Amino acid sequence: MNSKVNLIADSIKKVIVGKDDTIIKLLSAMLCEGHILLEDVPGVGKTQLITALSRSVGGKFNRIQLTPDVMPSDIAGFTMLDTKSGEFIYRDGAVMCNFLLADEINRASPKVQSALLEAMEERQISMDGETHKLPKPFLVMATQNPVETYGTFHLPEAQMDRFFMKLSMGYPAPAEELKILERTEMQNPINNIDKPAITIDEILEMQAEVRNVRVTEQVKQYVIDIVTSTRNDRNATLGISPRGSIALYKASKAFAYIYERDYVTPDDVKNCGVSVLAHRIILSPQGKSEFGTVEEYVKHILDTVPVPSMK
Repeated sequence: MNSKVNLIADSIKKVIVGKDDTIIKLLSAMLCEGHILLEDVPGVGKTQLITALSRSVGGKFNRIQLTPDVMPSDIAGFTMLDTKSGEFIYRDGAVMCNFLLADEINRASPKVQSALLEAMEERQISMDGETHKLPKPFLVMATQNPVETYGTFHLPEAQMDRFFMKLSMGYPAPAEELKILERTEMQNPINNIDKPAITIDEILEMQAEVRNVRVTEQVKQYVIDIVTSTRNDRNATLGISPRGSIALYKASKAFAYIYERDYVTPDDVKNCGVSVLAHRIILSPQGKSEFGTVEEYVKHILDTVPVPSMK
């Protein structure tokens, strides 16, 4: 594994027990400047994971607990009159940071959810005719509970598509849960991270290195074959958009970089396929009947699309 990525992963593991696959995928999204949606039941460590990441890489970290009464100005900021100078000045909102934890995003009103769209896509905020650039890197890491729906608002497909990956934690194994009990007995494990493992500048350098990872024409075509197979399939009402194919392409480069290769293999594409694609697809009634979940449908696609030769 890449030495710098390993430093971040080891730092996160001071807080999070197990979940190595989730941690690697989270780091791959960060290396691609991609936003993360963590969807899982309460209490499995979603917020702890994101907080551990922010502490491990330094930078400015903001957290906003989203509820129906949160206003768009809480997200994007606002302008106000300075009584001394007589000029309007911009006051930062929650997005003016490197890492934004949007806790329980599906409890925010549609107006607040839409306020995140420009920041997530354009990395900027437009306010009263002025554009305010967000710091680099900028990542939105949102959580939501898929079980409880009372008082929640459905995330529209346009916003779901802007999340680079959707991840879940899952319940820990019994042996892992025993370690969690021991680790939390005396203090919050987040205090185990006393300093960043690497700097923001190093993150930016790593992101540039990921962009230089080579992808052969065969692997590019493999990515295209995977996404197009969802567009004319009676099992899917909504297939993968070009934004989804771009995300799969970038994620496979990040996986290659993490495992110290300067080229992408079909296995890199497969390893990140479900996390990158599943939340972008809507199954038809037939698809739901045949596969049950979108994740199983994507696994089926990855198993059936011919894998190119790397000779």
